[in-house]
Amino acid sequence: MRMKNINMKLRVILLGTLFLFGLPISGIAQQTDSQDRGYLQAPQPENTKRYCLTLELNDDPDLIAEYEKMHQPQNIWKEVVDGIKKVGVIDSEIYRSGTLLVMILTTPADFDFDQQMGKLADLPRQSEWEAFMSKYQASDPNASSGEKWLKMKRIFKLSPIEDQ
Repeated sequence: MRMKNINMKLRVILLGTLFLFGLPISGIAQQTDSQDRGYLQAPQPENTKRYCLTLELNDDPDLIAEYEKMHQPQNIWKEVVDGIKKVGVIDSEIYRSGTLLVMILTTPADFDFDQQMGKLADLPRQSEWEAFMSKYQASDPNASSGEKWLKMKRIFKLSPIEDQ
């Protein structure tokens, strides 16, 4: 039994080490070579917050394909990416399952979501991007990004195994 506990602790240490010292990822979209759809995450030098948001796309395969195409690094507008970084977002990812989008934002721990998203909305080309994206989204085309993307409530978190 003692050996089993030691093996479990070694596995946790190994997995934690791999997580903490993962390869830094650059670019907007990251492809994975495996079919498990797991994506490496760069370690962060400070405490961060994570926001998860959701949005529905119009149920049209052609529009969905075009939406994905517009979010490829060569197609997304530079001013949009620059604006996201300027307001303090460290990392931004969007995942899709069917028509459901989930956006994950990583920010500094002291990030004020409403204040910074308000600043983002006022930056060059942001409102133009939002208007352009509205044709893909199953929401009011006149709604702001903050009204379209809804914050999700976390209902579960796997905590690290405590040393016993």
